[in-house]
Amino acid sequence: MTRALRIVRTALLLSALGCDALPGRPGEADRYVHPDKVTDFEALYAQNCSGCHGAEGTLGPARALHDPIYLALASAAVLKRTIAKGVAGTPMPAFARAEGGSLTEAQIDALVSGLQERWGDATKRALPPYSEADARAAGQKPGDATRGRLAFSVFCAVCHGVDGRGGDKAGSVVDSSYLGLVSDQGLRTSVIVGRPDLGNPDWRGYVPGRAMTDEEISDVVAWLVAQRPQYPGQPYPEQIQGSR
Repeated sequence: MTRALRIVRTALLLSALGCDALPGRPGEADRYVHPDKVTDFEALYAQNCSGCHGAEGTLGPARALHDPIYLALASAAVLKRTIAKGVAGTPMPAFARAEGGSLTEAQIDALVSGLQERWGDATKRALPPYSEADARAAGQKPGDATRGRLAFSVFCAVCHGVDGRGGDKAGSVVDSSYLGLVSDQGLRTSVIVGRPDLGNPDWRGYVPGRAMTDEEISDVVAWLVAQRPQYPGQPYPEQIQGSR
């Protein structure tokens, strides 16, 4: 048999058997997967979320996601919108392809369902309204900064100081750099759910036996927003439709 015929015969054999039949073929776990097809929660979270929210959803520079109270407060629609569109004026970027990000809609859905299934809690909870708009829709008064100053002194000053500039237990919440990087909704979410990974209580734990009312939450947020420096062209406070 000539060399040319041997080459042709070998090529036909390989074509019939396929590369998977050869020694050293890759296992299922080693096969290349196109980035668009990755829908595993752990892989997506590690690649896109862990740098800010922590490897296990805690102890990152951004809000803890390993928090059943936060995941009960923020609906699936809120989580999806936040991941897809980001939060304007804050470090939270948009991840949806339509917004210039890298994730498909299926991948964003996988992140949302993964967060809820892994770190959420299906227990029914009596929670304050998620947003100021939700509070108003429920018939509550808009937040008032004057009342908020008093409420802050009752619920928050023991840690953050009477003027919010920090105390023995916690840092400043009126620092211009901080307020310039957090949305109004981000402030409200922090007041409601705290940061359990850092030992910060939720709205029920600031004063033992005395949870904040829905009105007091809105008032404290209004006072915090009023401390934010305003600059020409800055989108705060009303233009930001952020989440968290």
